[in-house]
Amino acid sequence: MGKNLFVGSLPYTVTDETLSQLFTQYGQVQSANVIKDKYTGSSRGFGFVEMANEEEAQKAIEKLNGYSLEGRTIIVKEALPKPTYTNGRGGGPGGSRGNFRGGPGGFRGNRDRNFRR
Repeated sequence: MGKNLFVGSLPYTVTDETLSQLFTQYGQVQSANVIKDKYTGSSRGFGFVEMANEEEAQKAIEKLNGYSLEGRTIIVKEALPKPTYTNGRGGGPGGSRGNFRGGPGGFRGNRDRNFRR
């Protein structure tokens, strides 16, 4: 099974292909993805590379973390596993907000009916 790496602080001009070529120097690249904004399609400045095995991934981290790519110092480290969400209960986004009934409310206008002079 491959080892997934996080690559941060990427120049916005880097493509999936450029990323793959950079990491191929240190082992077999199974996939390379620059994350893009879903509305504009432009790079968000980070991506993920999946290396074939642990040894090649460690070699890539050692050699490329702090590497200058197109004038930017990139960050390469082991990617955190994707969070697993349950059926809407518990810690995930929106999971713990189910029974929230609101707070003290906001401005309700000028209420003079109980004001006596």
